[in-house]
Amino acid sequence: MAMILVGLTGGVATGKSTVASMFARCGAVVINADQLARGVVAPGKPAWRDIVTIFGDAALNPNRSINRRALGAIVFRNKAKRQRLEQIIHPRVAQEQMRLTKSATKKDPRAVIIYDVPLLFETGIDTRVDKTIVVTADRETQIARLKKRNGLSRAEAFRRIRSQMPLTNKVARADYVLDGTMKKFLLAKLTAKIFHQLLRRA
Repeated sequence: MAMILVGLTGGVATGKSTVASMFARCGAVVINADQLARGVVAPGKPAWRDIVTIFGDAALNPNRSINRRALGAIVFRNKAKRQRLEQIIHPRVAQEQMRLTKSATKKDPRAVIIYDVPLLFETGIDTRVDKTIVVTADRETQIARLKKRNGLSRAEAFRRIRSQMPLTNKVARADYVLDGTMKKFLLAKLTAKIFHQLLRRA
């Protein structure tokens, strides 16, 4: 029985992070792609230098760290710029993910590793994992959460949702689907059930 690597994804603001923390409580190793991305774009790192070269100081905070909101506003309006940003970040994030997976497997050869990644299908990462889980929510819930959590206008929230692959397409390709709008205790129960199924397969 070997380690199992599971890709966890969903739409923006569907409840993916909540599900990831539930898996962690069950005993899974969670690797978060957004956290890895923050690490690879730290000031002075090669990805940071590439971003500054392409997007200029408009993408920076006064302390020279990446201003994620400003950069988001630029790339969510422009597909070519978004793709360029992804080309800078994704290969470096993939290297980090593989390093952490190797390290987790060394500690526990039967580990259930959950890779929490927003663009799982869009970037072809689903071909590198053993199973996929999609967390869903209706569009109004997504918009309400984005307005509250990120302070976005309705139009900005809608644009961010539209920039991702439609949830229906993700659901069609998923091994497991979880509804991120259900009551927390029920969601935790279902997450634990999936974890134990994965553990038996791992």
